[in-house]
Amino acid sequence: MIRLNSDPPARAPAAERAKITKHIGWHTFRRTFSTLLKANGEDVKTVQELLRHATVKMTLEVYTQAVTPAKRNAQSKVAGMLKAGVK
Repeated sequence: MIRLNSDPPARAPAAERAKITKHIGWHTFRRTFSTLLKANGEDVKTVQELLRHATVKMTLEVYTQAVTPAKRNAQSKVAGMLKAGVK
């Protein structure tokens, strides 16, 4: 059973189709939307406007998360720099 907070009618069927069985809050969908937009190359100003945030800071600090490939790429760059420095 899916439990939703203040669930608009459109959200429960979407969660069920995605086979999501845990508690889902409204902000879960907003965070996912924001993260997917950013991961697909949208500029942060566009994401901010789509989410209707007053500031880019809110979008970046609260809603948008780095996706795993981006994190791995960043870690690889740092590891490469460290290896290059070790001779």
